[in-house]
Amino acid sequence: MARHSILPPSGAHRWYHCTPSARLEQNYENTESEASKEGTAAHALCEHKLKKALHMRSRRPVSDYDSDEMEECSDAYVDFVMEQYEKAKQTCKDPIVLIEQHLDFSCYVPEGFGTGDCIIVSDDKLHIVDFKYGQGVLVEAEDNPQMKLYALGALVLYDALYDIKEVSMTIFQPRRENISTWTISVDDLKAWAENDLKPRAQMAYNGEGEYLPGEWCTFCKAAVKCRARAEEKLKLAKLEFKAPPLLTDDEIEEVLVILPDLTKWANEVAAYATDEALNHGKVWEKFKIVEGRSVRKFKDEDAVAEAAKAAGYTDIFRQSLITLTEMQKLMGKDTFEKVMGNLIYKAPGKPTLVPRTDKRPEINGINEFDEIKEE
Repeated sequence: MARHSILPPSGAHRWYHCTPSARLEQNYENTESEASKEGTAAHALCEHKLKKALHMRSRRPVSDYDSDEMEECSDAYVDFVMEQYEKAKQTCKDPIVLIEQHLDFSCYVPEGFGTGDCIIVSDDKLHIVDFKYGQGVLVEAEDNPQMKLYALGALVLYDALYDIKEVSMTIFQPRRENISTWTISVDDLKAWAENDLKPRAQMAYNGEGEYLPGEWCTFCKAAVKCRARAEEKLKLAKLEFKAPPLLTDDEIEEVLVILPDLTKWANEVAAYATDEALNHGKVWEKFKIVEGRSVRKFKDEDAVAEAAKAAGYTDIFRQSLITLTEMQKLMGKDTFEKVMGNLIYKAPGKPTLVPRTDKRPEINGINEFDEIKEE
């Protein structure tokens, strides 16, 4: 049975900020979601393809999640890693590429270990590349605790053999078209590890500290029942549900900041309560499980067609084009652009209010959007 770390790198963003959450999560079972299984399959394919690119022996993995998209994403990952490998060769005779490398950073984090997707070691630099197949949450490399833990583990292995001065860390997230790289000096990384990480990790391992809700709650196993998180979300009640025009600008912005996570939290609570009642025999005093609305469907389309024809009805079929994405996969990207390029247009997206940190350009009011629509 695989050993599970109490303070895993993948949960570092969470236990680093909310130290007691690590021990709290131990009360919950480790369940693997479909998204997680898909991610595992994608990682296995990336590992295989990268080994083949480096002329290493490998057997191609097969899974139920294999798809054209996974093929494209894994190819893109390998291309990126090989580009970084070639760059490393420009300043180092024989850089090393480590694939799915076990990393131990227990000198900073109690029982701390993890696995690095890819590590490129050259004379004075480490480059950590982490493949993210998920598309739900955009992941940035800057000051990323998980990446810094991997970097510390790699330094434990190679710092004594090479004169490494800096570490670059890259998040490669193809389904979000996100390649995020951040570089830090080894001195600054080690100072962070000794002065900041080490005491926080010890608190987390001991289950000490204060519960601190934040965006790191997203994948916490205890998030649904966490009282601190509930109190954080329910603080909107202090606004007494005033009509929007009666709120101050500061209050409106406070609501806008909290609203996405509040909605997500509310949905999680509803899903948890439903699952408890449906699958675990929980009886809620004020709620019950009922059959929701559904739509009618044909049991057997072939039998329906035959019955309709027998009754004299023949105009029962529609013909439509396959979707744009299916057409592109059918033709391939290059042929698709050549054949269909002038026949494709992209309608303007609906105006959406987002945080200032969003990378998309700002639309200056409704007049500008009207001009976009008229083009």
